[in-house]
Amino acid sequence: MDEHDVKRAASEASDHPALETAARVGYATSGLLHLLIGWIALQVALGKTGRADQSGALSSLAGNGAGQLALWISVLGFFGLAIWQVADAIVGHPGDDADAWGGRAKAGGKAVLYLVLAWSALGFARGKESNSRKQSVDFTASLLEKPGGRVLIIIIGLAVIGVGIYHVYKGATKKFLEDLAGHPGTWATRAGQVGYIAKGVALVIVGFLFAAAGFHKKAKEASGLDGALKSLRDESFGTTLLVVMALGFAAFGVYSFARARYAKV
Repeated sequence: MDEHDVKRAASEASDHPALETAARVGYATSGLLHLLIGWIALQVALGKTGRADQSGALSSLAGNGAGQLALWISVLGFFGLAIWQVADAIVGHPGDDADAWGGRAKAGGKAVLYLVLAWSALGFARGKESNSRKQSVDFTASLLEKPGGRVLIIIIGLAVIGVGIYHVYKGATKKFLEDLAGHPGTWATRAGQVGYIAKGVALVIVGFLFAAAGFHKKAKEASGLDGALKSLRDESFGTTLLVVMALGFAAFGVYSFARARYAKV
């Protein structure tokens, strides 16, 4: 099988109705998780406990039958999104230049992200919980023990900061509408703007914490999304800032539901 055959097979897979449906379910599931993260962050802002990240959102679903069903559906949805992104990495995204390697690299990165989410959801669905914050700290600690690990952690932090800045830009300029096959409406567009900006700000904080962990050689500082959001409580007007971020994540969840319908798949 040569490169042409691989691209043709990937193109046929990406156009399969079942995979397109799974990808749209994945976007809808992402919307649900962002709504839950927003809700948990709001509870934290009001003085309650909780993990304001993906593991906290998945854990909140594991406590009842309906949530368990949602977890299994999310496994299929995130896996479908991962396979679709793999196909994009091979043949290119609809409407993009077939030789746009930057776009293909981004699709490959998203494929890894969705595979991780699918694996995490599968673990919760099977009753095996995980902790995103602990995993982030453990990952950072393992890198600090390796030659050049400190520099690599700082580079990862800077890369995450770059992704966060791009999210803010994408929200402020409405560039995210280019990912859609049609206009989702005014309310969904506004939700997308607020959501992308809020998520971008959160990623910038996550990246800063990663870089700080490498700079200070303290793995515990790389506390992920949960640590990033909770760090806002220590700032002036911290409760207000955390409430705003919670609403921003909820807004991204609303936009994700619109994306499930209008996404280019």
